[in-house]
Amino acid sequence: MRVILIEDNLDLAKGITNALKDQGHAVDHIDDGLDADAFLSTLARQTTDVAIIDLNLPRLSGIDIIRRLRARGDTTPVLILTARGKTSERVQGLDAGADDYLVKPFDMEELIARLRALSRRRPQVAPAQEVIGQLVYDRQKRIVSLVGQSLDLPRRELALFELLLDKRGRLIEKDRIADALYGTGAPVDPNAVELLVSRLRRKIDGSGVVIRTARGLGYMLDEG
Repeated sequence: MRVILIEDNLDLAKGITNALKDQGHAVDHIDDGLDADAFLSTLARQTTDVAIIDLNLPRLSGIDIIRRLRARGDTTPVLILTARGKTSERVQGLDAGADDYLVKPFDMEELIARLRALSRRRPQVAPAQEVIGQLVYDRQKRIVSLVGQSLDLPRRELALFELLLDKRGRLIEKDRIADALYGTGAPVDPNAVELLVSRLRRKIDGSGVVIRTARGLGYMLDEG
């Protein structure tokens, strides 16, 4: 899952980012309202699964970010983070187009559980269990199985499989894969994506599923 975190409390943002990355998710963190709105209006939003938005931000409020997001027809699920406990303020955020909210302080496990739930609400979301070739992917447990045996996939290999599966049959550019797995602009070794793809290929060998390469362009998951 790729998450955009819009939060100007840097200590809180660091804690959330680390917790999500420990779960194998990619995080883009932005601490300014206008910069966040600009990011969400670009092609980057196409690989964003969930947005976490604080209400009190510099230059543009979280409410205005959500309103602009929805005005563009963007259905990205939004979780509001707010220190404001008043019901009227929570209602304002939901009315602006947010899908859920958490009041600070909150438990990190609850945040991650809510994000998983929101990512499953998207109109294009895949079923909880998906079969391709001889592979079975349980999205809830995040387990890939081959003939009843779970594959040992470290978090980044699993995140790569999820990304390729969600776009199965379609070419994904190498740069977009890097952004989705590591976050936009992260210092990534040029060969990192190729190495991940190579490792994943070996582990799904014999499953009837292949990762095709368009040299110089990107990768595509398909049934062989």
